Amino acid sequence: MEGESAFRNWDELIPDALGLIFKHLSLQEVLTVIPRVCKSWGKAVTGPYCWQEIDIEEWSKCCQPEHLDRMLQMLIARSSGSLRKLCVSGLHNDMMFTFIAENAGSLHTLRLPRGEMSDSVTEQIAGRLSAITFLDLSYCNKIGARALEAIGKNCKMLVGLCRNMHPATGKLTQDDEANAISATMPKLRRLEMAYHDLSTESVLTILCSCSQLEILDLRGCWDVKLDDKFIKGKFPNLKILGPNVKDCYNDWDDCSDYSDGSEYLAWEFLAGGMGDYDDDDDDDDDELYDGMWDDEGRLEELELRFYDGIVEDAGVYGWPPSP
Repeated sequence: MEGESAFRNWDELIPDALGLIFKHLSLQEVLTVIPRVCKSWGKAVTGPYCWQEIDIEEWSKCCQPEHLDRMLQMLIARSSGSLRKLCVSGLHNDMMFTFIAENAGSLHTLRLPRGEMSDSVTEQIAGRLSAITFLDLSYCNKIGARALEAIGKNCKMLVGLCRNMHPATGKLTQDDEANAISATMPKLRRLEMAYHDLSTESVLTILCSCSQLEILDLRGCWDVKLDDKFIKGKFPNLKILGPNVKDCYNDWDDCSDYSDGSEYLAWEFLAGGMGDYDDDDDDDDDELYDGMWDDEGRLEELELRFYDGIVEDAGVYGWPPSP
């Protein structure tokens, strides 16, 4: 219409639209920069729209345990029961695992690699994870067949399980885990059990019980001997990775976890586009804020929010203060 401005104010966007935009930014920017832009953006960041999918896996690998607990408590509380995806590495006790389960009513994807959860607590809280469809418990050394059995019995919609282990776990055999999976997870389409000490018999039991399997990762399962002709004839839609691992050297730190079939390993294969966000654009994010603070007078109009108002916490998380 004539006389009407051709420009729309960004602070007038509805919160769910802002959430869709902000999730393409880094965690640090969402928590330290966005709240200082304007009141509506700060309100959106403290609400559930930005935290339906929480991925702090990379950040959690480097932080102190107490900082991880505080971050999880804050972000999960902000999700207000709408959390659909959570990725975090290195949970250091059962208390935080229980806290996650208590807020898992809408959770579909849960990735907890390198966690310190126990069998006993997993058995207690597995019923609260009933909506889970994708679960990553790789490198969780304190859980075993008991935990997997409880998960299988309660998570009836589970179609993807990552249970990869480090090559030097020291466990004598893990056939009990394979048996728990075959007995309780018949709907699996993807299963990763790299570097498990498995027998051929236990793997064949999984194949017969989980008839919908499309990808089975057995890299590093050296004792498994499968006949290629038999597998192709009986399971024509199945892709098996391993047991041999390519590009592996004497030092395990230099050992690649990827074979020539690694293009099949993307979680998007099952998650339908719910995989991790691409961080390649993070380098461009700083350009968005180049001129944001030029107008000093505008600073007086801002509601400075950071970690629920505690600006000093920036140093606690190892991040510099916002501009």
